[in-house]
Amino acid sequence: MGPAADEAARKWEEWVLVGRVARTHGNRGEVIVDPHTDFPERRFAPGAVLHVGRFGQVELFRVRSLRIHRGRPIIGLAGVDTIDAAERLAASEIRIPPGDLTPLPDGIFYRHDLVGCAVETVAGLQVGVVSAVEGGEGEGRLIVGKGRSEVLVPLAAPICVTIDVPARRIVIDPPAGLLDLNR
Repeated sequence: MGPAADEAARKWEEWVLVGRVARTHGNRGEVIVDPHTDFPERRFAPGAVLHVGRFGQVELFRVRSLRIHRGRPIIGLAGVDTIDAAERLAASEIRIPPGDLTPLPDGIFYRHDLVGCAVETVAGLQVGVVSAVEGGEGEGRLIVGKGRSEVLVPLAAPICVTIDVPARRIVIDPPAGLLDLNR
């Protein structure tokens, strides 16, 4: 492991998950990735550097090839030329430093930016903290709290009236009964 891989291992938990290696594809060392990004064509483009982690070890790979099949990237990585080498990557996470993220337009947020935000109503009632974000664009929802006190809040402009990521705060204007519906 070189200096870049050592740095990646130290900061791994702070970095952003962009995919997981699902399995091998073919016998030339390619792998199928379950993407965790809205930009797989850019994120896994030939020449991109990926940080691949498994069992506490982080390796850096340069993407040598990409094609998308059924919505999932199939990528070739430099130095991974056999099915055996590719099999060793199965179930690995692929992460990147936050500084490598694609800038988003105003009003659009990365999921990891919303996790950990405190949620309160416009009346000042504390609802909880975002533990996860589910769904895709147009159908997303915030998971606020955990376990039995979990509340599902649609990630929609009429309900989420203020999202202030730097302040780690989301203000919601829930329709009548929403907070009780999910509890």
